[in-house]
Amino acid sequence: MEQTTKRVAWVTGASRGIGRAITLRLAGAGFAIVASARSNNANAVVDKINDEGGKAVALSLDVTDSGSIPNIAKAAVDQFGRVDVLVNNAGIVRDQLLMRMKPEDWDVVIATNLTAVYGCCQSVVRTMMKQRSGRIINISSVVGQSGNAGQTNYAASKAGLIGFSKSLAREVASRGITVNVVAPGMIDTDMTAGLDERAREALSAQIPMARLGLPDEVASVVCFLASYEASYITGQVVAVNGGLYM
Repeated sequence: MEQTTKRVAWVTGASRGIGRAITLRLAGAGFAIVASARSNNANAVVDKINDEGGKAVALSLDVTDSGSIPNIAKAAVDQFGRVDVLVNNAGIVRDQLLMRMKPEDWDVVIATNLTAVYGCCQSVVRTMMKQRSGRIINISSVVGQSGNAGQTNYAASKAGLIGFSKSLAREVASRGITVNVVAPGMIDTDMTAGLDERAREALSAQIPMARLGLPDEVASVVCFLASYEASYITGQVVAVNGGLYM
């Protein structure tokens, strides 16, 4: 087993968008990285980190495969000796009005965005409790705070994440583990890249700052919450939304 004095961060959904930005930001802050994503999608971001002198490993994980989640946590400990930070970023959308929503579209969103977070947290919390330190950061959404037509499944999963995080924060605080939520608003990622100019302008018009956010603006908040400087912050929801929801 390779031991390291580096703090170790595991990021789910690390291959693109907000997850990629978080992974790179944490690596730049000196963390050793366990980057998980479906198939081998995290290889590119891990190669970039290693090429630039960091330390990272890519592990394939479908977060809806609950039986595989503990294997990733074990692999992280086997590789680096510890897990200091877990960022639950993996998520999907299956948008539809409720009266037309198929049961499978409800189930897969809840499984990916909420149930998987339970599994990932459970797989690392014992290790963090033994260390008497840890940071768990769950990526929710402005939709989990405000609601949005056509996204009952997504909003339920992201709102559930807030309640889950506040409850877990109370369970583990005495062991030096913090649990916080970052709730991004409209962020300029692959999901919004396909919008035409008119649609982007309509979105921006709803935002007091009159623009979409950048993935790195979310990543910077995650990096702060992962740091020693955030040691007395737990059970909080930090909105990164340009004022879209206040």
